[in-house]
This record gives sequence, structure tokens and C-alpha cells, in this order.
Amino acid sequence: MSGQKIVKPSAENLVSAAKAAGKKGPPPVHLWNPPFCGDLDMRIARDGTWWYLGTPMGRKELVKLFSSIIRKDGDDYFLVTPVEKVGITVDDAPFVAVDFEVSGTGSDQTLTFTTQVDDTAEAGPDHPIRVARDPETGEPSPYVLIRANLEALIDRKSFYRLVDIGCHENVEGTSWFGVWSGGKFFPIIASAELGES
Repeated sequence: MSGQKIVKPSAENLVSAAKAAGKKGPPPVHLWNPPFCGDLDMRIARDGTWWYLGTPMGRKELVKLFSSIIRKDGDDYFLVTPVEKVGITVDDAPFVAVDFEVSGTGSDQTLTFTTQVDDTAEAGPDHPIRVARDPETGEPSPYVLIRANLEALIDRKSFYRLVDIGCHENVEGTSWFGVWSGGKFFPIIASAELGES
């Protein structure tokens, strides 16, 4: 080694850097290319709870701060500042959509989702909704894109509300049940699987 000091990643360092970087709006994490500094014992559970060193993080302000500097490169998630990049574990998606508002009706309908950290996204071409199905159980897992390849898992109560406002549309010759938002139809399940066509 050339005497270069290796700084062990710490939540405290990330907090200071994130606060400094976010003073003028959302931090531009997509523009930063700092060196990888290792993994941090930080995990986002499927229900959206953030854990640090095996303990849930109770301070929402801190969770919001960390969520502002998360980035996904390939299949991996990182917290990124101008000076360091640390790996974290994400069980499913980094966000959970806990509610949504509806404006308009039919194909003019717009759905605006809110996450557990108060991010909002208007579903549409730039913020698509997708539904993944468990290959064994068929259980649906619905997601909405929040920002730069970071999705939110749509929570169960919100998904039930989506189903309540859904409709059937023809997609490439097949009838699908889904929802409209932002001028785009998002298929949820083939109508035939619901016993309708």
C-alpha cells in the first residue's frame, strides 16, 4: 500500500455528505462517480423499514436523507455521495408506495403515488407500473417507478384500490385488466385469468 488511508464506511460520514449535497434540492447521485468504499450493514426490508446494524431506524428524517442518495447500478444498491459509494442490501424494492391519489377518469385518469419517505411520482410513460408474478404461487407484486430505475413496491391496500378502479382493455389482441394513468394503460392480469374477456 502507498500509505493511502482507507476510510471504513460509516452512516455518520454519509449523513454529513448527504446533508451537504442535498442543500439545493435532490442530490444529483446519477452524476457522481466516487470510489466504492465497501458495504455498510444497512438493509431496506420489503415493508420499507430501514435497518442499520440490525436495528430499525426510527428517525424518519434520517431515512428520508439516506433515501435521497440511493442509487441502483445493475442489480446492486448503493448510497452515493460525491466522495464515497457504499453497498446496502435491499430485500425487494427501495421504496414502498403507501398511498395514491386519483384525478380524472378512464383514459384521462392520473394516479399519483406517495412513498413511505414522501416521494411522489405520477404514473405514466416515465413512471410505469408493472406487476411481477411469483412463479410458484402466482401472487402479484405491483411496482411503480419512482426515479432513475428505483421502484416502489405498491402496498397491499393501495393495490386493492387499484383493482377497484381497474378496467379491461385490448392490448395487442388480448384483453387485459389494468389501470390507466398519464395516458398509458398498465396491464395487471390477463382478463382470461379473471374469467372475463
